Amino acid sequence: MMLPLAIPLFDASSLLHSFGPGVLLGIGIVVFIESGVLFPFLPGDSLLVTAAILATPLGIAPWQIIVVGILAAVAGDQVGYWLGREFGRRLFRDDARLLKTSHLREAEAFFTKYGALSLVLGRFVPVVRTYVPLAAGTADLHWRRFTLWNVVGAATWVVVMTMVGVLLGGIPFVADHIDVLAIVIVVVSVLPVVIGALRTRQKRRADARRDRTSQDEQRVIG
Repeated sequence: MMLPLAIPLFDASSLLHSFGPGVLLGIGIVVFIESGVLFPFLPGDSLLVTAAILATPLGIAPWQIIVVGILAAVAGDQVGYWLGREFGRRLFRDDARLLKTSHLREAEAFFTKYGALSLVLGRFVPVVRTYVPLAAGTADLHWRRFTLWNVVGAATWVVVMTMVGVLLGGIPFVADHIDVLAIVIVVVSVLPVVIGALRTRQKRRADARRDRTSQDEQRVIG
């Protein structure tokens, strides 16, 4: 299986075709890495949907995508959980390109809010799904409980994404405009992350304004 460097990682269709006969292995590797090996910028959602749409031309079946996807997603999360247990926050830095402390804080906040259920919900949120397993490991979530929710989350995510692709593949317009669909999927997937980042930024600005106002009032009183 050769992967030409000229192929953009976010072009799911070209990426799938570049895998050649090893397309299922390629899908497994991408899903595995994106699921918990601390490299969130891979086309997980769009790859599964596009693979299901192009299943016949690629010479694979939807059930194969589901099996490979679930196994890879579960394995990736298990690695992320282990990294969290063993290394925790030591892997992250504020000025890092990939392992930013801010990414971990977002995942920890998501995990704190939803608990083990975040392993299901977080699957549908890019970046978050990569770091939630690590946050679970850092929080010392019991291994058996983590594994149970990991399997549930992986199965739900892979089956939903694959079935979306199967349903969309039956629409001629979609099949003829696969590149546009891939872009739409990426945008929709990233939207929750963007909204969350904007809300966090607004909250920080509001907190900063309140702090300045409080300091000014203290100066006046003093």
